[in-house]
Amino acid sequence: MIRHFPGPAGRLEALVDEPAGCTATGLGADEQSAMEPSVAQPRAAVVLAHPHPLYGGTMHSKVVFQAAKAFCRIGCTVLRFNFRGVGASEGSFDNGTGELADFRRALDFAAARYPGAELWAAGMSFGAWVALTVGVEDDRVSALLAIAPPLEMYDFGALRGSTKPKFFVQGERDELCPLKTMREFYAQLSEPKELVVVDGADHLFDGHVMEVGDAIEDLFADFATRESR
Repeated sequence: MIRHFPGPAGRLEALVDEPAGCTATGLGADEQSAMEPSVAQPRAAVVLAHPHPLYGGTMHSKVVFQAAKAFCRIGCTVLRFNFRGVGASEGSFDNGTGELADFRRALDFAAARYPGAELWAAGMSFGAWVALTVGVEDDRVSALLAIAPPLEMYDFGALRGSTKPKFFVQGERDELCPLKTMREFYAQLSEPKELVVVDGADHLFDGHVMEVGDAIEDLFADFATRESR
């Protein structure tokens, strides 16, 4: 049975990863049950966006999977979903505009399903641009994570004026976003911010996927500790 929530262009296929055992689950047998608030009380509800749909990106991409598991390990619930036209999601690729709308709807869904939980926006590559673009402007979102953001391909300028906590995981040998570009961009951002560079990793973190999960766990476990002081 396809698990989904209603999106702007039709149903969006999705999975929820919850802390207890970090088991990926569906959202309910029908739209009504999927939209009901969950009894779970996570540390935060994380909406996680996948890489570019036209280049094989899905919610099952290896880095996305490991990121979801890392968030689970620090007590978060993760909503990962396929953008329109990917997998069983309805609609078709909309060159970014529709994908931004998809992410906004995913935030709405997560906020309704986990009332009272912090809301975090995260994504990889193209998904990082989507998540941070939407997350900066949404007052409900309290933390942002970009994994391998393609800074030379998309406009991340909205981040420069943001005082929200901003986290970055970058490959040392990222061919789409050279480390030099990342360091220059990072220097322009306001605090709070943190950057982790994974030694030897390319844009897809081939051979270094587990290190991405470790970096996220370390960054956000520390963030959670600092926020609770």
